[in-house]
Amino acid sequence: MPLQVSDYSWQQTKTAVFLSLPLKGVCVRDTDVFCTENYLKVNFPPFLFEAFLYAPIDDENSKAKIGNDTIVFTLYKKEAAMWETLSVTGVDKEMMQRIREKSILQAQERAKAATEAKAAAKREDQKYALSVMMKIEEEERKKIEDMKENERIKATKELEAWKEYQRKAEEQKKIQREEKLCQKEKHIKEERKKLKSKNLTRNSASRNLAAKGRNSENIFTEKLKEDSIPAPRSVGTIKINFTPRVFPTALRESQVAEEEEWLHKQAEARRAMNTDIPEFCDLKEEEKNPEWLKDKGNKLFATENYLAAINAYNLAIRLNNKIPLLYLNRAACHLKLKNLHKAIEDSSKEFCSLEGIE
Repeated sequence: MPLQVSDYSWQQTKTAVFLSLPLKGVCVRDTDVFCTENYLKVNFPPFLFEAFLYAPIDDENSKAKIGNDTIVFTLYKKEAAMWETLSVTGVDKEMMQRIREKSILQAQERAKAATEAKAAAKREDQKYALSVMMKIEEEERKKIEDMKENERIKATKELEAWKEYQRKAEEQKKIQREEKLCQKEKHIKEERKKLKSKNLTRNSASRNLAAKGRNSENIFTEKLKEDSIPAPRSVGTIKINFTPRVFPTALRESQVAEEEEWLHKQAEARRAMNTDIPEFCDLKEEEKNPEWLKDKGNKLFATENYLAAINAYNLAIRLNNKIPLLYLNRAACHLKLKNLHKAIEDSSKEFCSLEGIE
């Protein structure tokens, strides 16, 4: 059974009641305080204090301070008046139970109302936050649409300006072509006039020469008779010996150092070539040149015939494996054919060849 606490003191003014309830060892953690308009209850096991208040109080603004083995209540009255006693006198158990139940119902209704108000406030906050978010998204979407529209207008203007520029350029080219045609026509007309004048002068000169020839025919015949005709030249052969050269250009026009270097490379390629290999038996002399094979591979690469280009680079490498570009070009072909490992291998060989050259 709980111990009813009857040792307390209280004071009042017209607006407030100050209640001091001594409880040994009281603390906030273990104390349960229940307060309504007409009922005050403190439960601190094993102690229990109940007060059926004389008049209604403002339980929402009332305060309780726990500490120093005492609970001090500050209860604000709803009506300014002096109380005769703290608790109502002449209350039987049945009436006490009704007051307790009524106070609990009031507290529950108040808690329910507070919960509903809190939920309504939360819904309002969520609704407001959603409306604000939608507004922000709408502003962002409008901003993006405005940017797109501005970009579209800008692109349209640039396109129109480019079309206008192209149109003016075409007109200018057309005018230039027409001017060139006019100049050519004038030049042709002038040439025709010159030819006509030359033909007229030639015709007049030929007529004059014909007339003079008829008059001087006898003079030439007489001179030919008087002059003796020389004998024809004797037939003979002249032998010419040219300096032997590999290149078709004349010695005075060639660059001897570059030619010697090229001949040296060709000699090395011929020494490196194994004539017993079947692939080289049917090749022409020019097809056994690594440089020629490299150019052939480049042309095949340009036409996207990568397998044939790889074959050309393979033959060139077998002829001369000291040309880094052959490995690099073959790596490009493997890269086009998605042969990544072979491309990496040829690239590494090309890098090693470059290091050897340095």
